[in-house]
Amino acid sequence: MATIRLGDEAPNFTAKSTEGDINFHEWLGDSWGILFSHPADYTPVCTTELGTVAKYKEEFAKRNVKVVALSVDGLESHKGWVNDINETQNTTVNFPIIADEDRKVSELYDMIHPNASEKFTVRSVFVIGDDKKVKLIITYPASTGRNFEELLRVIDSLQLTAYHKVATPANWKNGEDVVISPAITNEEIPDLFPKGHKEVKPYLRMTPQPNLD
Repeated sequence: MATIRLGDEAPNFTAKSTEGDINFHEWLGDSWGILFSHPADYTPVCTTELGTVAKYKEEFAKRNVKVVALSVDGLESHKGWVNDINETQNTTVNFPIIADEDRKVSELYDMIHPNASEKFTVRSVFVIGDDKKVKLIITYPASTGRNFEELLRVIDSLQLTAYHKVATPANWKNGEDVVISPAITNEEIPDLFPKGHKEVKPYLRMTPQPNLD
């Protein structure tokens, strides 16, 4: 079983999906990506999750993020399930769902935790950068649905901190002040952060979010 850690290159794979065959790295292209797994088709929590993701498609697209789901059931099962999702969640599924009957991708990404279930995947989430590196890993139990507002918040933080010398504090939301990296000296701050800053402690310096007008 593979172990994937932050900063690793996301393993590539080819798989069948509801939108045709996918070569994962080619499908991602220069986009960021979310790969997330579901214990099985026709399960209640997963049905609400996939419907929610469909409704968030534009928010992910604004952030240059592609979304792909996975379940260990087959394509025909997926297609019938998509009809149920569209009907019950009042939406249209607009992203691919991988059919992983041989559990190849599930095992590649360590999505099956035998002490939880020997057959079904846990609710894994991998956020992958445009450099194909793994930026975030969250694992939920099968019984707990994911918070996609939190995933958007995290992606905003990941993209901000990837391109600016800042970090985001607890409960940060897009538009709020951020923390200046400890590696930045006070002398460098005026050039890097012309909006100004507040020194709470020598190691805790706050500045307005730098990528907003």
